[in-house]
Amino acid sequence: KIAGGKLTQAQVDKINALIDEIQVKVMKVDASGVQLISDFEDLRLTAYDDVVGVWTIGWGTTVYPNGRKVEKGDKITLEQAKQYKAHDLARFEKAVNDAVKVPLNQNQFNALVSLAYNIGDSAFTRSTLVKRLNEGNYKAAADQFLVWVNAGGKRMQGLVNRRNKEREVFLK
Repeated sequence: KIAGGKLTQAQVDKINALIDEIQVKVMKVDASGVQLISDFEDLRLTAYDDVVGVWTIGWGTTVYPNGRKVEKGDKITLEQAKQYKAHDLARFEKAVNDAVKVPLNQNQFNALVSLAYNIGDSAFTRSTLVKRLNEGNYKAAADQFLVWVNAGGKRMQGLVNRRNKEREVFLK
């Protein structure tokens, strides 16, 4: 009716293709992406002060789902850690989905979520990596992973290892 009458199957197929083209695809981290993050985020059920003075708990949680920051002396259960990790994953998946305007494969998405999980959604969104990626320069974006290897002004070997792995995954 909207088109002024009956549509042929060919017309319906064209409309469906157009809708598919403009529809925003929301990506999710897959099992290998969760493993990538877990390989670098140790489980801690008691809050600890990370190398730059941010209190952290679980698998890298710094802010609880209710918005409260993790504080010295906080303790959680394994079940809570799992819930916080799921919440954090959703938060960083959204950050990547919102910031990136070019097509990604699953490996690229996983690597970007791992980076965002570690540096925070705000730093990720404003990064040169995202700028290069949205310009369509995937190689330059991949090289930007290697910029994020310092914490508290010091080069950290653990971050070098993580960024090399994330870059490797991104390039697959």
